[in-house]
Amino acid sequence: MESARIVGALTRYAGGDLDLAEDVAQEAVAEALEKWPRDGEPDNPVGWLLATARRRAIDAFRRRAARDQKYALLAEEDTDGGDGHLWDPDRIDDDVLSLMFVACHPVLSPEARVALTLRTVGGLSSEEIARAFLVPVPTIQARITRAKKTIAAARVPFEVPPADERRRRLGGVLSVLYVIFTEGSTATAGDNLLRKDLAYEALRLARTLAALLQKAGRPGEAEVFGLIALCELTASRFGARTGPDGEAILLEQQDRRRWDRSAIRRGLAALGQATAAGHGLGPYGLQAAIAACHASAGSVAETDWERIVLLYEALGRVAPSPIVELNRAVAVAMASGPAEALPLVDELVATDRLPGSHLLPTVRGELLLRLGRREEARAELELAARLCGNAREREVLLRKLEDQ
Repeated sequence: MESARIVGALTRYAGGDLDLAEDVAQEAVAEALEKWPRDGEPDNPVGWLLATARRRAIDAFRRRAARDQKYALLAEEDTDGGDGHLWDPDRIDDDVLSLMFVACHPVLSPEARVALTLRTVGGLSSEEIARAFLVPVPTIQARITRAKKTIAAARVPFEVPPADERRRRLGGVLSVLYVIFTEGSTATAGDNLLRKDLAYEALRLARTLAALLQKAGRPGEAEVFGLIALCELTASRFGARTGPDGEAILLEQQDRRRWDRSAIRRGLAALGQATAAGHGLGPYGLQAAIAACHASAGSVAETDWERIVLLYEALGRVAPSPIVELNRAVAVAMASGPAEALPLVDELVATDRLPGSHLLPTVRGELLLRLGRREEARAELELAARLCGNAREREVLLRKLEDQ
């Protein structure tokens, strides 16, 4: 539970050496597993782990170089006879915030940022991360190792960035959390539609980020609250999105009584905070506003699709992407009919904006079905099924094909 704070504090005292911080933290835990059952749990378990890990760090620096500057600094810290300096309540939250910004540093590839954030800030093991993203464990371990080496080689400082740089880099931190949540809310591959643990971890980290920024006197970050709102409102539908056997349930077939009203209230409150921050909603806030339209509707037919179209148009201006255009086309189809939406989708096909994605032929096939062009629709749905990496989404497509 305290892994991020422990690793963050140790990284600060190891002069930004994240690799060493993780190693000595693990060694301290191993020593605790040996000693605590025999000697009893200490009054301050976290303080004990930090003091033990610090001594391990000093030993490591001794082995590396007796005159190493880092060792001299740590050794001087150790002469005061106190163990409270690492676990300073006025510093520790900044350590976690620093750790988050380091793990999401732009010098790293997007894949490395995700893996390192889940490992160091989220506390997930390499095995858990690999299982979540359906990649081999050695691949995740290699990403994390390369990320640490890259951070060390780039001499990334272990600190909360100054205000101007923080604003520039906050988007990168949020994008990592967004990727983690998106993978949890609709898995790109595998046999499960949802990976709830991954989604809820992203939400926890987003709330942690908001709390740390608030405590550090940096409130009013609208997009942090926008992301929280998006995660809460999306997660509120998790209970209705799958059936007893894990099969996918489409929006129009979901039992909205199973939507989590507490999550909806939290999401709407966060959206209100994002709005109150001023300067207009950003990409996450706009997506949250779209999710709020669904959350406040009693059914698909009662949904304010015209407002959703407008929100997607705004999202397309601030964060243009082919996925946004495809989603806008879906909203246009719901608001004005499939004939209005099909040219928008055909434009994406003509410009090859989503190569290899099953989403484009899925939407096009659905629109063609609604227009009565069944043969063309069948060809699109067959293509979508071949391209789809998630077994549960593929089942939905195959059921549609069987119904033709």
